[in-house]
Amino acid sequence: MARVLIGIVLLGLIALGAAYIFREELLLATVRSQANWDIAENKPIAWQEGPAARTSDRSDRPPNIIFILADDLGINDISTYGGGVAGGRVPTPNIDRLAAEGANFTQAYSGTGTCAPSRAMLMTGRYPTRTGFEFTPTPGNMGRVISTIANKGRTNQPKVEYDAELARAKPPYEEQGLPGTEVTVAEALKEVGYHTVHIGKWHLGRSGEFSANAQGFDESLLMSGSLFLPEDDPNVVNAKLSFDPIDKFLWASGQYATQYNDSQVFEPGGYLTDYWTDESLKVIEVNKHRPFFLYLAHWGVHTPLQATKEDYAAVGDIEPHRLRVYAAMVRALDRSVGRILDKLDEEGIADNTLVVFTSDNGGAGYIGLPEVNAPYRGWKITLFEGGIRVPMMLRWPAQIPAGTEIETPVAHIDVMPTLTSAAGADLPADIEIDGQDMLPEATGQGAINRPGDAIFWSSGYYQVVRKGDWKLQRNERQNKTWLFDLASDPTEQTNLSESRPDKVDELVAALDTHYANAREPLYPYTVESPIRIDKTNADSFDANDEFVYWPN
Repeated sequence: MARVLIGIVLLGLIALGAAYIFREELLLATVRSQANWDIAENKPIAWQEGPAARTSDRSDRPPNIIFILADDLGINDISTYGGGVAGGRVPTPNIDRLAAEGANFTQAYSGTGTCAPSRAMLMTGRYPTRTGFEFTPTPGNMGRVISTIANKGRTNQPKVEYDAELARAKPPYEEQGLPGTEVTVAEALKEVGYHTVHIGKWHLGRSGEFSANAQGFDESLLMSGSLFLPEDDPNVVNAKLSFDPIDKFLWASGQYATQYNDSQVFEPGGYLTDYWTDESLKVIEVNKHRPFFLYLAHWGVHTPLQATKEDYAAVGDIEPHRLRVYAAMVRALDRSVGRILDKLDEEGIADNTLVVFTSDNGGAGYIGLPEVNAPYRGWKITLFEGGIRVPMMLRWPAQIPAGTEIETPVAHIDVMPTLTSAAGADLPADIEIDGQDMLPEATGQGAINRPGDAIFWSSGYYQVVRKGDWKLQRNERQNKTWLFDLASDPTEQTNLSESRPDKVDELVAALDTHYANAREPLYPYTVESPIRIDKTNADSFDANDEFVYWPN
């Protein structure tokens, strides 16, 4: 009888597993069927050309500005910070060059723990409490697919929650964007004569008032798919992550596509990181005789993990396979930075070009690589240091002394006022800007005087403030508070919320003041994800694992 019962139980488990697998495959098949676009062959871009010769003394004109944004780049991936991929086996000499030849802000932060709200803050210098752009836009079926796959077999751990009714009430994906009433840095620079170009990821809306062209960019070469190369390209090496539902969705929905302004979507001309760099070099060449603003928003090193065979071979025999592919992607990103710096030298415009480099947030735990944010705790999709510590490097040889290192905390909200200051442009009238100009610190001519000495982050009910060296995190869903003294505990190991109630009260009051008159989010969150702080998605769950709920 016991053997019969055991057999029945085993058959039940097998049937349940088969049902989960069938449902997952059915969902992914639906995603694949919806991603069957009409994509044209690659075509050359006829970039708008500036003057054929210099029209004024170069010393009298404002600087060219190149803003390079990486995607999901972990702070420990950059060798400047003492780490480097695979224990330092894959250095980043070109990104390091930016720090060595300019200013490196060693306590720099993203706008939040995910990509799109950070990008909105970079463009506007404003918190989501003012713009309402608080959550990352996702395609209509993404939350349902990811939550279903993520919850497969979860019996002893928190589940991903998905609200289908709220999801149906959200605007279409293309209209989940930054409102046209907001003033971007591109719009501010156009007012003082800059030619403005966007290349790469946008993620602030696709149609109408939300597009890059509508938000101040004369030209936009837009990322229109999620693949770096076709999955079966003879020059690609892929690394699929069987433990990550986001990765499964991206492979199922993935297209290899780009779009210039309002053209039909077409295939990029090579591995995406290299292709966007190729086109950036052309933009620099045809605009070298007029002030230009180039916003190069890379997709690397975001998943899906794809590298060229050349880069994969160059990084050497690194294990596991996904780390080797990731290392090759970092190599390509670093090469992009180097090619741009070399092009500025070649054209004789390096001295009067401000180059800014950062990442939209920290490295992701869902790629299953535990060292990307070391020594900090947390990942993308958390507001622990690992999720929001990012590089912030400014190189402007005519103005910023080489080797400048600055410990003053800065954040993505500071980029917009910094670039407008460099260009001699005015900040928009009658619009409150939260960020501060970083140039006085970078040039050694002043200091950042941030109101209340406080920086804020949020995603719905998960809210954080850093004031001085004290950082408080609160998550109202979990009724939990973390308090850290970053001066003595920069990696957030010791929660002082119970032993320092005075600091908790002070920082809670700062949060309450910040949110007192906050604008409502433009659309609701529909997914709530439990994100483990100290483990990646490749690790098994333990009942003692500390996690934080993230609404999006």
